[in-house]
Amino acid sequence: MTEQEPLSVPHADGSNTLFEWLAGMRADNPVWQEGDGPYHIFRYADVQQVIADPKVFSNDTSRVLPHVKPLTEGHINAMDPPEHGKLRRLVNQAFTPNTVDKLEPRITAVTNELLADIGSERFDLVDVLTYPLPVIVISELLGIPATDRELFRKWADRFMNLSRPKDRKDVVANFQAATREMDEYLLEHCRQRRSAPKNDLISKLATAEVDGERLSDHEVVKFAGILFLTGHLTTTLLIGNAVQSLDSNPESLAELRADRSLIPSAVEEVLRFRSPFTTVSRVTVTDVEVGGRLIPANRMVTPWVISANHDEAHFPEASRFLIRRTPNRHVAFGRGGHFCVGAPLARLEARIALNALLDAFTELRVDRDTHIDYHARGMYGAKNLPVVARRA
Repeated sequence: MTEQEPLSVPHADGSNTLFEWLAGMRADNPVWQEGDGPYHIFRYADVQQVIADPKVFSNDTSRVLPHVKPLTEGHINAMDPPEHGKLRRLVNQAFTPNTVDKLEPRITAVTNELLADIGSERFDLVDVLTYPLPVIVISELLGIPATDRELFRKWADRFMNLSRPKDRKDVVANFQAATREMDEYLLEHCRQRRSAPKNDLISKLATAEVDGERLSDHEVVKFAGILFLTGHLTTTLLIGNAVQSLDSNPESLAELRADRSLIPSAVEEVLRFRSPFTTVSRVTVTDVEVGGRLIPANRMVTPWVISANHDEAHFPEASRFLIRRTPNRHVAFGRGGHFCVGAPLARLEARIALNALLDAFTELRVDRDTHIDYHARGMYGAKNLPVVARRA
C-alpha cells in the first residue's frame, strides 16, 4: 500500500475487514489525507497526541465548518479551554461518581426485569436488553417520567435513522429536525426544575454553580441531550460487542463463568477490541507535525481511536481478545479534559448486564444463521443481535 494508491474508508461491517485496513494504514499510511478532506491518524502515540492537546487540536469543528455552528454552540464536546473547563466543572457537580454508584441497585433490577420478560430461546438481544436498558437508566437519571420513556425511544430511533445527506449543509437541518421535539421537551423540564428542583440530574444541572455562574437553559438541554443520545448508544454497542467478543472467544466466556471477578477487565478489553465509536474529530489550530507529517492549520483531523486500540506497538498481541490484559490503557473514552463524562455509567451498565446474562443463561450464543446489520462508519457494533439462549 502506498500513498499514491486509491484508498477509501471501509464500512465497519463487523468483520475483520476494518481491522485489516487499519493495520495496513498504521504500517504504510499512519497519517493520511482523504482526498482534499480530513487527515486521518492511525497510530496510538499520534492519536494520543491529537486528542490530549486542545491548544493545538481544537474540538470546535465549526472553525472550519461554519454551517455546523448551530449544532456545536454550547456543546460541551465542541468546546476548548477555558470555556470547556468551566462547563465541565458545572457538569461534574451534577454527574458525580457517587451519583453513578447509587444507580447500581436500580440498574441491576431493570436488567433482571428485562431478562425475566424474555419468553423464547431465540431473540434479538438489542431489542430486549442492550437498547432498552440504557434508555430506561438515563431517563430515570435525568428525571423523565416513566410514562414518557417511549418518547425517548422514538427520538433515539429518529436520531439513529438519520441518513447521510449528499449536501453537507443538510446535516444541520436534518439533525435539528430529528432532535427538535426532544430539545423542546428537555427545555420545559429544565425550566420547571429552575423553580422547583427535584432529586434528578436535570435539577442538578440546572442548579449547579461555579463562581456564581450556572448553566444556561441551552447548555442544560445540550448536555442532557448528549447524555441521552450518545450515552445510551455507547452502552448499547458496548454490551452487544461484549457478547459478540465472548461468542468468538468461548475460552474467555468459560473463564468469566468460572470467575466473575474478571468481568471489569473483560469490559475494558471489549472497549479496546471493539471500541463503540471508531473516530473523533479535531481541527488544527496551527501548523503541526504528526507522525512525521506536517498538517496545516485549520484542517480537519480524524483520530481513529479503534485503530490506536489495535496498535501492535502499544498493545502486545493486539489482534487477540484477552480478558486478562493488563495494563490496558485504551482510548475508547478519549483522553485528557475531554475524557467521556459518561464512561463510569457505561462501564457499570456493561458489568451488571454481563453478570445478569451469565446468571440467567447457561448457554448464550450469537445466532449466525440470522442476518446481522452493522452500523456504518463512525460506530462499531450491531444494529440487531440475534442470539440463542438457554435458561439456567
